[in-house]
Amino acid sequence: MEKEFNQTVLYGRDVDISTILSHAKRYPMMSNYQVVIVREAQDIKDLFKRKKASDDDDDKDFDESDPFMSYLSKPQKSTLLVFCYKYKKLDKRTKTGKNVEKSAVAFESKKLYDNQIAAWVTGYVKSKGFKIKEDASDLLAEYLGTDLSKVSNELDKLMINIPKGAEIDATLIEKNIGISKDFNVFELQTAISKRDLLKVNRIINYFGANPKNNPFVLTVSTLNGFFNKIISYHIFKGKPGVNLAAALGVNPFFMKDYDIAARNFPLPAAIHVISLLHEYDLRSKGVNNLSTNENDLLKELVYKIIHPQSALKS
Repeated sequence: MEKEFNQTVLYGRDVDISTILSHAKRYPMMSNYQVVIVREAQDIKDLFKRKKASDDDDDKDFDESDPFMSYLSKPQKSTLLVFCYKYKKLDKRTKTGKNVEKSAVAFESKKLYDNQIAAWVTGYVKSKGFKIKEDASDLLAEYLGTDLSKVSNELDKLMINIPKGAEIDATLIEKNIGISKDFNVFELQTAISKRDLLKVNRIINYFGANPKNNPFVLTVSTLNGFFNKIISYHIFKGKPGVNLAAALGVNPFFMKDYDIAARNFPLPAAIHVISLLHEYDLRSKGVNNLSTNENDLLKELVYKIIHPQSALKS
């Protein structure tokens, strides 16, 4: 009930600063605080789009003739006023931006890199009172990408169906999210790195039977990242003071896989694989492609990766 009375959500494209401040200056009902959230605040026409602040402005007081600046100097203590930016960030070069930093909390949530998602998954699961195996975190990170809302949504749905405190593994992910624990791009890159042709063919055949869950572009992108790490492995290995796992941006738990891959793919071979991946990525998009079947392209690509001599002759 308190939330209904004391939480207001506004959208920047629909309001001006006067409307926002009228909400902010209200008193809460049957509560100590009210919350006013302005989503997509970058679209507010008369806010945060002022002239750039000069160095001389740093020592000046708030401009009382400006309604928002005036509010910043004497904010309503019972109001939590939140401006949320989408796809943009506060321009801290403006006078308004500088004063926001001085008198409020300016928090920037930067998009995570691909190699940070698995650690985020582990932390998120732990915060919910569950555990997750390392290979399961990596599996989710690779297949769900960097959209944290999508990742958290899938995890939330999974955690509803398991006992509190349980450990999430690849089997649970396959059962609840639909990502195969045996036939996925991680297993494919491991099989390639070991030159295990039988397992490679089984996985590729599974991909061919389930193309929507295993798109060619995702497979090529993942293999490209893997072989780029193998190249980095060769470059950094043996250099004094270099933590190889940190240099590659991988969990030390998986370094044994890179040890095997580096032995089977020396530096020239790994570089050649990158060129093959680039070629077949273009072919999948219609460049110099005689085949429209992506699964046939994948079979041909992987064969050339595992048999580089045949690739060099063709």
